[in-house]
Amino acid sequence: MSNPTPDYAALAGQIRVIAAELGFQQVGISNPDIGEHEQRLQQWLDAGYHGEMEWMASHGSKRTRPTELVPGTRRVISVRMDYLPADTRMAKRLADRDAAYISRYALGRDYHKLMRRRLQQLAERIQALIGPFGFRAFVDSAPVMERALATRSGLGWIGKNCMLINPKAGSFFFLGELYADLPLPTDDAFAQQHCGSCSACLQQCPTQAFVGAHVLDARRCISYLTIELKGAIPEELRPMMGNRVFGCDDCQLVCPWNKFAKPTGESDFSPRHKLDQADLITLFRWDEEQFLRNTEGSPLRRIGHERWLRNLAVGLGNAHTSIPVIEALNSRLDHPSELVREHVRWALGRHGVDAAEVVSR
Repeated sequence: MSNPTPDYAALAGQIRVIAAELGFQQVGISNPDIGEHEQRLQQWLDAGYHGEMEWMASHGSKRTRPTELVPGTRRVISVRMDYLPADTRMAKRLADRDAAYISRYALGRDYHKLMRRRLQQLAERIQALIGPFGFRAFVDSAPVMERALATRSGLGWIGKNCMLINPKAGSFFFLGELYADLPLPTDDAFAQQHCGSCSACLQQCPTQAFVGAHVLDARRCISYLTIELKGAIPEELRPMMGNRVFGCDDCQLVCPWNKFAKPTGESDFSPRHKLDQADLITLFRWDEEQFLRNTEGSPLRRIGHERWLRNLAVGLGNAHTSIPVIEALNSRLDHPSELVREHVRWALGRHGVDAAEVVSR
């Protein structure tokens, strides 16, 4: 005897309940189609705005056509999860030139594993209701246009700063997707843009990385420079980076919609090793063993110790001139990596110190 056909409308309601129990703040269901976003991506790639992120241009049309990435996909279940730790005093940290500013999403444990595990649990609980079905879970782990899909499923609109904005939650949240072969009823796409005439995010960007509304030149973006870029950070951009050593939140900080952002209830996203309070010198003095130990299970581990020091050297170059700052920089002048040494020399030069004279002493 075959199983009866599920009541998919009822199932969609059950999925929302289960998702909430698993810690997701919202769920949206869409067709596997991103509409006009495919053409926009191609225009962005053609302009070279992706820089060294070759993976943005690879995989052919699998990125923009979910059914090519996972054949049989009939719906995309998009979820979001708030990540903002309570009271991390973002503006105050940015204003302190000697403090290290780490993007708020990276202060705690790596979100990829947590969200993938929860999406897997969501799928397993759907299976418990209706039996086996085809699915794949994604959290930044494959060519997926997550913001476009989230817009199509009603989770928000893509703001002028290219972030997904939800009218009740701002933009400090992670996204994840479950590609499924279930013919679930879909949600209405979020068709309206609610940025209006506001352009605070475009004006606030420290490196003027926005070519215009909805168009980011990643090659100038501090998140790209500190995380994606493998080599030397362009000298002309270093002074503009201030004390931002991993990622950047400026375009979100000034967004009026983020007054609705809610602190996360996930303990895994709470700051670890007091990274929300650390100063540049302390982090710069971590040797590789300390770095690996203190970044275990953290997004920071991704850039490795060499680029960690590169980023911090830029921050120290922008810090107040002081004996401790100069001593810290001097301690890395003979670092095995030329990438590190070059950024240290630049930083010392910002404080009026000739690195060649230091070495010759």
